[in-house]
Formats: sequence, C-alpha cells, structure tokens
Amino acid sequence: MDRIGIEFLSVFGMPPVDFVNLAADLGCHYISTGLTSVPYDPPTYPPFSLRDDAALRREMVAAMRDRGVSISLGEGMLVRNGADVRGLATDLAIMAELGVGRINTVSFDAEFTRSVDQFGVLAEMAAAAGMETTMEFGPGLSVPDLPTALDAVRSVDRTDFRLLIDTMHLVRSGSSADDLVVLDPAVIGYVQLSDVPLVSSYPTYMEEAMFNRMVPGTGELPLLDILAALPRDLVIGLEIPLRVEAEAGVGPEARVGRCVDATRRLLAQLDDEAG
Repeated sequence: MDRIGIEFLSVFGMPPVDFVNLAADLGCHYISTGLTSVPYDPPTYPPFSLRDDAALRREMVAAMRDRGVSISLGEGMLVRNGADVRGLATDLAIMAELGVGRINTVSFDAEFTRSVDQFGVLAEMAAAAGMETTMEFGPGLSVPDLPTALDAVRSVDRTDFRLLIDTMHLVRSGSSADDLVVLDPAVIGYVQLSDVPLVSSYPTYMEEAMFNRMVPGTGELPLLDILAALPRDLVIGLEIPLRVEAEAGVGPEARVGRCVDATRRLLAQLDDEAG
C-alpha cells in the first residue's frame, strides 16, 4: 500500500470531509489532523471544530471508511509552560474516537526536565487510549535538535514514545542522513517530508515552516539520502504548505498533487537504487 500521507498543515484549514476526499482522490491513504482548524489570515475556509461537533466527527469517520483513508497522526498535543497534559484527556478520547493510532507532541516549555516528565505522562495516557506517541524536534521548539530529542526518548524510556523526523527540522537543526542511519530503527515512528533551501530567506523560522515550504526535489535538502536512512515501513506525511500558490488561486488538488507526484518519484528512485 502507498505509504504517503497528507499533513493538515498542507491544506490550510480544509474541512475534514473534504480533506479525506482530497487524499483519496490523490491515491493517498493517510492524513494527519488537529481537532480544530488553524486560523489563517486571510481565512481559506470556514473554521471547524472536531472537538465540539460530534456530527462532524461522525461524518469524517464515515468518509474515511468509505474512501479507505485513516488518520496517521493526531496533532495538537502540546506541552506548555504552566499547563499539565492531563488536561488533554478529553482530546485524546476524541482522537481515539476518530481511529487515531498515533499522536504527536512538541514542547514549548523551556525546562527540559519538565518537558520530559510531561512527555511521559502524555505517552502513558495515549497508550491507555490505544495510541502511541511521537515527539517532534526542531529549531524554535524546546527540543531543538536530534541529540536533545534522543536524550528525551531515552529519559521517557517507553517503546511507544518515538521520534518524528521532519526533514526540514532535521537538516536546519544541524543533523543529516548520517546521523539517522546509526540509530536503532525502532526509535523512529513517523516522517514528515518537505523541501527547503539550506539557508532560509524568511524573517522567522516559523513563518517558513508553517506557510512556505517547497515541493520535494525543488529545494536543497538531501531527501533521497534521508529517506534511504529511514525505516521503509513508516508513513511519510507531506507537510508542505504552499501559501504563495494558494493565495494565487492554485487549488489544493493541484498544489498537493504536485507534492504527491514528486514524492512517488523519490520513492521509486529509492527502490531502484536499493535494487
């Protein structure tokens, strides 16, 4: 089965049922989702809340069943200063209702020890709801790079708490495919793929990461080397927001379709080189 997924950051708040249908129409079996739409300025779609709208959850589940799509990653499980992840219990229950098998977390708490403690609590709660947990690292986050992320995984010490490798964050934080190939494959649980230049031209890192990434193969990341260093059974979520194109009127099927096609070419090349 095709292991390409589409991340919700790539569709700028598209309503959930429409998002499911987009993925299916592009031949993809996976999407990621948060429980609410991320606000964009100007807005692309009306806001939605899977947290508050039980009917919308039922419609999404039915659409996923009918179109052969599932949620590969539940987003929005954040560790924050002054907040306790135990407050996410209701959100975790909704993720489980949607059939999510894996949630992702990041920390904005500057204290590493507290972040690790919160990661452990969240992973335990997720496991009780039938889900594993991945943790994302990157510049601007409390876990900024791969070495620190590995320290966090070792400290949490759970087989169901693993790394999410985002290709942009990996390279921009100073790591490479060589750093991945020496890892135990079991420590990596998910991949988010995008391309960017090696050096940013944007005013802030997060502006580029949230809105302005590039189609695989059109930037400067060594994507083929990175994919070759990763386990071959992982879902590859395309986190490729193309705001300039969206604002120019290029529709989601055309924007995301180019990303899907480019990724399939990369994976075919990877298979050819593997023999």
